[in-house]
Amino acid sequence: MFQDYAEYDGLGLAELIRRGDVSASEVLEAAIARIEAINPSLNAVVRPLFERARNRLDAGVGDGPLFGVPFLVKDLLAQIDGVPTGNGNRLWAGPVARGDSELVRRWEAAGLVIAGRTNTPEFGLTPYTEAEASGPARNPWDVSRTPGGSSGGSAAAVASGMVPIASGGDGGGSIRIPASACGVFGMKPTRGRTPAGPFIGEAWSGFAIEHVLTRSVRDSAAVLDATHGPDIGSPHPLPVFAGSYLEAVSRSPVRLKIAVSKAPMLGKTVSPEVVTAFDEAVSLLTDLGHQVVEAAPPVDREAFSMAFLTALAGELRADIEFTAKTFGVRIRPGDYDASSFGMGLLGDGYSAAELVAAHRYLKLASRSVLGFFNDYEVLMTPVLSSLPVKIGALQPSSAEKALLKVLGHVGGGWLLKKLGIAEQLAAQTFEFIPWTPVFNVTGQPAMSVPIGWSKEGLPIGMQFVGRFADEETLFSLAGQLEQARPWKDRRPVL
Repeated sequence: MFQDYAEYDGLGLAELIRRGDVSASEVLEAAIARIEAINPSLNAVVRPLFERARNRLDAGVGDGPLFGVPFLVKDLLAQIDGVPTGNGNRLWAGPVARGDSELVRRWEAAGLVIAGRTNTPEFGLTPYTEAEASGPARNPWDVSRTPGGSSGGSAAAVASGMVPIASGGDGGGSIRIPASACGVFGMKPTRGRTPAGPFIGEAWSGFAIEHVLTRSVRDSAAVLDATHGPDIGSPHPLPVFAGSYLEAVSRSPVRLKIAVSKAPMLGKTVSPEVVTAFDEAVSLLTDLGHQVVEAAPPVDREAFSMAFLTALAGELRADIEFTAKTFGVRIRPGDYDASSFGMGLLGDGYSAAELVAAHRYLKLASRSVLGFFNDYEVLMTPVLSSLPVKIGALQPSSAEKALLKVLGHVGGGWLLKKLGIAEQLAAQTFEFIPWTPVFNVTGQPAMSVPIGWSKEGLPIGMQFVGRFADEETLFSLAGQLEQARPWKDRRPVL
């Protein structure tokens, strides 16, 4: 058995395989052994694909830069031929995909070996991973706490050393949130940077994009080098990046003008531990020679929160109606989790005009936020307003679940609106994640970098946002931060 498996990042494993120091099969078996040993305590992997992985190696996977590196795919969005995409939902647990997503083809062409699918909240809605269909994923730093969401299973798997790289999707912070909660690196690329087809036109009206969570910055860059570029019919095609993101990681950035802000954009409070970590990050940027200015783009907290919530409610209602139609059943509250069903009820209560108005507002708000970056190359904020919360802390209460069930049977979406539940839900949702959704709306690249830690040893990620289509600067800065405050030797005790 390859005993040192968990000590290497993806590129490190690929290099060992290329040199012949270890075989790809030995690396895969080490990953499988680690998943089988650790996963029962974390519930990060919900669908093992070990035999598929062995068969892929026997048949010959892509010979790209990550040849033989074990990889996990979030159980949402990306389709794997012959494998269910569970979406964190009871009904979707059985049907298998008929073909690979373009991104899956590119991952495998790069040499990644898919060994399983990871836990996700139902339809990727929540910033915690506690779907009733699969059970809660747990944070390897403290199993009583959430690993975040919606890519919580992937983050927990990477942080615990099951695999060095796992996929994620980010529609409101769903790569950055769990990266922060689990102390790993998470990059959300620019809208359109990675392909979404052929089974999805665009995810969450263009808010969501897929990439990976990794232990090292260079692994994230290497994967994006291998996967970026539009696919056929992409609604948001970007010019193909002619350089190398991997090269950017090892290249120190020029002196950057970085805006910094700990003021919540959508929430109202920030915990003392996060403030301390933020202040230490500001000092680090200054020590590295960057020009640091306290500033933030203008965002109307209430208006933005309600518009974003309205857009998501429409998406969730569409997901629920599509699910019911696919399986030939009526919409039944018992087929969905309370949080996603409640969001879908809200979506049913909004008119088409209200949904369009929400999207118009968000597009206008994006213009002012993007204009802010004419004066700054990067913005730094925290990722989360607090340490990772306890499992169950953000779930609807028993009384709220009962109310949603009753309203579901009588079609009470309009009543949720009338009672002001939408405003309450917006305030609760964005209190924990007061920064990340803004940059899904603008489409800018943004990353969570694990350079903050609490006194108890829990990770606190800092978010760095770049100009539209400028992942190169972010990767260069991330590489510099990784050198200055390395995190690779910080491992949770499992």
